[in-house]
Amino acid sequence: MAAPKKGRGASAQSKPVRSLVLILIAIVAMTGGMFAAGHTTPRLGIDLAGGTSITLKAKADQGSAINKANMDTAVDIMNRRVNGLGVSEAEVQTQGDDHIIVNIPKGTNSKEAQQQVGTTAKLYFRPVLASEPSGGATPKPSPSTSSGASGSPSPAASPSGDQKATSPSGAASPNASATSQGRAVSDALKADATPSPTGSPSAKSSGAPTSPSPAPSADAATAKLQAQYAALDCAKPAERAKVGQAGKPGEPTVACGEIDKVWYKYVLGPAAVDGTEVKKAQAVFDTQGASGWQVQMNFTSSGAKKFADITGELAKNQQPQNEFGIVLDGEVVSSPYVQQAITGGQAEISGRFTQEEAQSLSNMLSYGALPLSFQQETVTTVTAALGGEQLKAGLLAGAIGLVLVAIYLIAYYRGLSLVAMASLLVSAILTYVIMSLLGPAIGFALNLPAVCGAIVAIGITADSFIVYFERIRDEIREGRSLRPAVERAWPRARRTILVSDFVSLLSAVVLFIVTVGKVQGFAFTLGLTTVLDVVVVFFFTKPLMTLLARRKFFADGHKWSGLDPQSLGAKPPLRRTRRPSGPSAGPVDPKGA
Repeated sequence: MAAPKKGRGASAQSKPVRSLVLILIAIVAMTGGMFAAGHTTPRLGIDLAGGTSITLKAKADQGSAINKANMDTAVDIMNRRVNGLGVSEAEVQTQGDDHIIVNIPKGTNSKEAQQQVGTTAKLYFRPVLASEPSGGATPKPSPSTSSGASGSPSPAASPSGDQKATSPSGAASPNASATSQGRAVSDALKADATPSPTGSPSAKSSGAPTSPSPAPSADAATAKLQAQYAALDCAKPAERAKVGQAGKPGEPTVACGEIDKVWYKYVLGPAAVDGTEVKKAQAVFDTQGASGWQVQMNFTSSGAKKFADITGELAKNQQPQNEFGIVLDGEVVSSPYVQQAITGGQAEISGRFTQEEAQSLSNMLSYGALPLSFQQETVTTVTAALGGEQLKAGLLAGAIGLVLVAIYLIAYYRGLSLVAMASLLVSAILTYVIMSLLGPAIGFALNLPAVCGAIVAIGITADSFIVYFERIRDEIREGRSLRPAVERAWPRARRTILVSDFVSLLSAVVLFIVTVGKVQGFAFTLGLTTVLDVVVVFFFTKPLMTLLARRKFFADGHKWSGLDPQSLGAKPPLRRTRRPSGPSAGPVDPKGA
């Protein structure tokens, strides 16, 4: 065979070293990031690290029946709510006809997830009729909040004290009717919280506070509500739990809410918007202004109309304060106020939110509305003893399989087995480091099925090496030397490897989409290792083979190299023949010689 030409051939010969250096830099950088972040081991799922198991029992509400459709909807919402906090691998499943089991693994946000799973009541938007600090607490001064993004009509909320809203132009106006400015609670109740005899608001479409009614039953209800409000001390957990279970959607009620670690008590009007009418909520950071973290909401068509009605009614009447409460499980999680109607189905809550507070509120708005109410029956701690034994058994099986693969490679491929085992080692390092980084990044948790997916990946990765090695051997059997055989075998092997890995990746993606819980861990690990197989083969195995083809041990076909032409039954070496440069000569006439 002719030697490679200079220029382009020389440039190609430098690429193997470049590829090896790149993958080495990537490994060092990711490993350094892993140690710098302090997460040197992958997060473990509940079956390996233990966690909390919560049993919830469904309770039939007015207009909501305990049936399979509602239970399945509740499971889906709880699953998205828990995993929306970054607690990956949480299990939410039904048990019997009216129970749901939630398994939450140990992790950064597992405690918060447990609290939100226990918060299973429906989500409502209610007008605030009166509010004040509870238990003699002193309200903190209100912060200065920024205007809505892009000048769109949006309520601005703050996690502390008074709150204010922006106009369509983005200009903020002061609150003229907050309770903290001196308005008496009794006046607010008499003027705005007087329910009608049916308990429904006078403004049917908006659910705004009703006007005073001369009916004796209404006066009695108002007096009862005022007495409850006066006696309520939200600083006491027992009283908060009591009011959290009270109050019907169509009637005024009292509630509690914590603002800047100070408990406030509220009088709330009938529910104006149901949480199911929030289409989407997300926490975003305002990069254009000084609002910081804020929550953006999108309503359904019916929810947009109701929200426009209630905000317009509150801004129009200013009775007693232009404020609405976002109520989850009887607790006011936020109470923004507005100065005018917010139309268009989009709203924005902004204030002195931290990132965690904004994400928590958006999570409640997105996944807080359940079709049923649930009562927490038991909360138990799950130990990892059984999972630890299974993990040991799984790792032992994986080690045995890896040893058997190594023995096979050494016996059949001899020197080439070093390339295969080095590639397996690089793939294992990348898999471990990426899994460790994905734990804090996206909440990935390693469970037993995920470990099985990693073990299965050993075979997938080994298959890629075998395909390439066999293509090289085929070229040597055709009579080519090692260096051209390595280059000619690569395009064919590459095509086969890509097709095979694409099928594996497609299977992993489909499995991840159509399954839940632990099976998703298997699918995710299988997909991750399949992608890494392509990276390792392209950036490590092929460049390493190109470099080894220049070494005498492999190039001369040593009997222990695994590339011995005689052992492979190679044909005689291919040689390039040269044609005469002049015109072809005819047969020579002996007579004329």
